[in-house]
Amino acid sequence: MDVIAAAPPGPLRPVLTDLVPTAHHDRTVDVAVVGIGYAGLPLAVAAAAGGHRTRGLDLSDFLVAQVNIGRTPVDTVTRAELESVAPLLDATTDPAFLRECSVVALCVPTPVDTHGVPDLEPLLSAVRTVRQHLTAGQLVIIESTTYPGTTDGVIREILEGSGLTAGVDFHLAFSPERVDPGNTRYGFHNTPKVVGGLTEKCGARAAAFYAGLTERVHVTRSSREAEAAKILENTYRQVNLALVNEFAQICHRLGVDVWDTIAAAATKPFGFTPFRPGAGVGGHCIPVDPLYLVHRATQAGVPFRMAEQAQRINDSIPVWVASRAQELLAANNVAVRGSRVLLLGVTYKPDVADTRHSPAEPLAVELLGAGAEVMFHDPYVSTFSARSRPVPAGRDLVADLAAADLTIVVQRHRMYDTELLTHARLVLDPSGPGTTAKGESA
Repeated sequence: MDVIAAAPPGPLRPVLTDLVPTAHHDRTVDVAVVGIGYAGLPLAVAAAAGGHRTRGLDLSDFLVAQVNIGRTPVDTVTRAELESVAPLLDATTDPAFLRECSVVALCVPTPVDTHGVPDLEPLLSAVRTVRQHLTAGQLVIIESTTYPGTTDGVIREILEGSGLTAGVDFHLAFSPERVDPGNTRYGFHNTPKVVGGLTEKCGARAAAFYAGLTERVHVTRSSREAEAAKILENTYRQVNLALVNEFAQICHRLGVDVWDTIAAAATKPFGFTPFRPGAGVGGHCIPVDPLYLVHRATQAGVPFRMAEQAQRINDSIPVWVASRAQELLAANNVAVRGSRVLLLGVTYKPDVADTRHSPAEPLAVELLGAGAEVMFHDPYVSTFSARSRPVPAGRDLVADLAAADLTIVVQRHRMYDTELLTHARLVLDPSGPGTTAKGESA
């Protein structure tokens, strides 16, 4: 296990000494994970696998019940992984046990509102719950994404309302979650953990905890650098996806095969990382996390223009795909009004069940607004709506492909292979080339 710490000017150096032990074996529960969704449950499982008596806390009776009967409610943890730690992991809706714990980690959602403004209330509400049960000697870790200055600002202020002083009576740190649903190569144990403490000792205490759960820990100078790192990671993806999505539109207009172009550029062994266009950008991170820094930077009088523009470009992609669909229908003598359009894959990425911020929704809104009859198929999703308007699910995929005037591959789940798509009359595939059905890539 490698622990890397940020030092005063100079190279990064290993820090393996003076780490405070995190396990208090006289406690009934050692680790509490507040929020056992897509990010919290992997942490809870990792903590239990590391030998910590762990308990999840959540407002959802359903999530708690699922964990307690050994059924995973999220696709970031397998049933086998959950069952393997059953003796050391359970869940509850009662926060009273928090006072027993050595470590309390918060993994609650940090969304944005309809205007793109960060909504910290779910996180701050959880912090207030922790404050009610805070005891001396505990380590409190924030894993929820937020803008720099949150941990050592409002979160510290709330917790110190307990009468205890952060960095003196209890330790406080930030460590952003790095969960990637559907990624079979990198999981909790082999994805480096970034940790930033309120003080050096706070960072060391948090690093000691994570050292037993993952292969590498990187300690930043403070909690603010750790908070900023998470947003930088996702802004990097957001900006590059905006670049390639806009590039795809230019290639279409100029008669250039964008996929062949990307493949050619990707042969360069340095200075280029391939990103691929699609029907839009969705999920829990890319459409949301950069907005936290956009908001905070605007408050500080330093606009984050690159992220703002990238957000606008990515938000426009489903509208562009809808316009491409109308052009393709017209080219085949089919009026969009009254046409039957089948959407394949309405999750935000292939082979996951998560529909948060899926580009399928704004795409469906555009098509329905143009008068098309829209239906969907997705092996991971049973119901789907476009701005509260239910979209019917197909019953027989092969028959639905044959009956639809146009099939749009929104997310290329593994089952949507080339052979299957040959049953379609007309295919628009923003997710990539390679269909043999009559149609084209976006």
